[in-house]
Amino acid sequence: MLFDMDGTLVDSEKLWDVALQELAAVYGGVLSAAARRAIIGTSMADAMRILHDDLGQPHRDPQASAAWIDARILELFRTGLRWRPGALALLRAVRTAGIPTALVTSSGRPLVEVALDTLGRDSFDVVVCGDEVDAAKPHPEPYLTAARLLGVPIGRCVAIEDSPTGVASALASGAAVLAVPAEVPLGPLDGVHQLDSLTSADLELLAALLGEPPVDA
Repeated sequence: MLFDMDGTLVDSEKLWDVALQELAAVYGGVLSAAARRAIIGTSMADAMRILHDDLGQPHRDPQASAAWIDARILELFRTGLRWRPGALALLRAVRTAGIPTALVTSSGRPLVEVALDTLGRDSFDVVVCGDEVDAAKPHPEPYLTAARLLGVPIGRCVAIEDSPTGVASALASGAAVLAVPAEVPLGPLDGVHQLDSLTSADLELLAALLGEPPVDA
């Protein structure tokens, strides 16, 4: 099992909203709704490029902006991180069943370390962060890396995602994909099973996505 983090397991996109809009205000502007949607699921470098371009300030130093966001989002994660509906129950069911599990996120390691205080450090056999791969989502490398570290063929993995960027990464990797849109709607996509909420997901569904008999919990 390969889990995305932001918007999939935890309702953190609203916290990113706060940090991004605060930074835009520091720069004397307002981040547009279109730019905010485009940022969801991207790497920090891409996010800062989108923000700067949206504000008409492409000259801004992306590293300085990223450092500002990192500091602010760490504060917000420590106090306001909440589970997405059904996410904790599904994660517990997967772990109870002994299924190899990875967290595959575009967020950097320092932020993920804070999030793991909520998610549980024993909830994952492997954690792949956005600053630990050469190519971030939508490239398939994050998911391919997670499967390799788990020692499981990518074709035997289910990836759970919420964003177009993450779904593209998971699809390109060859994993079975379960999408639970959060902030950005997803149109019908070949090879992607969609749910409104993880409250509808269980081990039987995950097994079915791989064409396997149900896993006994």
